[in-house]
Amino acid sequence: MEIEALVESLLFVADQPVTVGQLARALEAKEAAVQEALLALDERYSQGKHGLRIQRQGERVQIVTASEAGPFIQRFLGLELSGPLSQAALEALSIVAYRQPVTRAQVEAIRGVHSEGVLRTLVARGLIEEVGRLEQVGRPILYGTTFEFLQQFGLTSVEELPPLEEKEMQAL
Repeated sequence: MEIEALVESLLFVADQPVTVGQLARALEAKEAAVQEALLALDERYSQGKHGLRIQRQGERVQIVTASEAGPFIQRFLGLELSGPLSQAALEALSIVAYRQPVTRAQVEAIRGVHSEGVLRTLVARGLIEEVGRLEQVGRPILYGTTFEFLQQFGLTSVEELPPLEEKEMQAL
C-alpha cells in the first residue's frame, strides 16, 4: 500500500489532530515522505470532488469533512445548531485569530472593554484554547484558535484568513 493511502488511513482513525512525527513513527517512514503524502492528499481533496479536507494547525494535522457538507452532516447526525456568536464574541475571536498568541489583557486593550466572559465563552465553544503562558509576572494565559475554529469557519489553516486592510491592522 502506498504511503499516501496509509497516511489517509491513519488520519481517518485518529480521534484528534496528530503530528507529522506521529504519523512518520507509526509508518516507519521519514517525515518528508509523510509531508509529501499530506500535500498529495490535500491536492486531491481540494479539487472539489471530495467531501474531505486536510486541516493543519502548526505541526498538527487531521482529516475533516468539507465545510460545505456541514448542514447535511448536522441534519444526518441530528445535531442542534448552537446560537450565533455575539458581536463581542466575534470581536474577541477576530483579535485572537489575527494576533495569536494573545493574552486577555491584550484583547481588552484592543476592544477597550472587559473580555474575560467573552473569552470564557469562546473557550467553552471550543473556538479558542490556551496555547501557553506569557513569561512575565502573573504568567497570563496565551490564547490561540483551535481546529474547531478552523472547521466552523471552513478554513484549513489560519493562513486562509482574509487579509486585513491597513486601517484594520492598526486597530488590532
